[in-house]
Amino acid sequence: MVRYFEYSDEAVAHLKTKDAKLARAIDAVGRVQREMEEGDLFSSVVHHIVGQQISTAAQRTVWARMQGALGDITPKTVCDATLEELQACGITFKKAGYIKGFAEKVASGEFDLAAVERMDDAEAIAALSSLPGIGEWTAEMLLLFCLGRPDILSFGDLAIHRGMRMVYHHKKVTRAMFERYRRRYSPYGSVASLYLWAISHMDVPGYDRDFAPKAKSPR
Repeated sequence: MVRYFEYSDEAVAHLKTKDAKLARAIDAVGRVQREMEEGDLFSSVVHHIVGQQISTAAQRTVWARMQGALGDITPKTVCDATLEELQACGITFKKAGYIKGFAEKVASGEFDLAAVERMDDAEAIAALSSLPGIGEWTAEMLLLFCLGRPDILSFGDLAIHRGMRMVYHHKKVTRAMFERYRRRYSPYGSVASLYLWAISHMDVPGYDRDFAPKAKSPR
């Protein structure tokens, strides 16, 4: 069964009250239905490692092969597989090592996923991004699309930057500007993210221009 990120009318009303420009964008977009990730936090971490630097279609193919080979993606099934068996699903030796090492840490109790789920956002991001193969952006996406955390706004997400430039007519979104928006959107940063991503697609009526300076053509 497909899950969608759940957000309330209260969250939308809060964002519209706090920010008139974002309010217009929200009205232009309408209700957003963004799919959540399937499975638990363990399988989501593995899924993200699989998907790094490959297309969505390729990720889907590799994931289907892994599920065919291992069944459920759990610490035990991954630990029981050899690096060669993981590679045979279509991933690199480095990714296979990341996935295998992660599974071993979880199985041994060295890395406590249940504890991560109880941490606040900053602690959970730090814990997840300490894993080989998981960076800060990936950790933030795990919090948003696996755990459904309500206040995730990623500075490392290029589409979020593009959405902000389009909504606010900025040529560039600096870290200081971004943090001001983060404070303004809180505690519903995740909902703001959904709308900024929607705007960044450049197919919403009235939002078809990215105000970033165009790159100069080489002479």
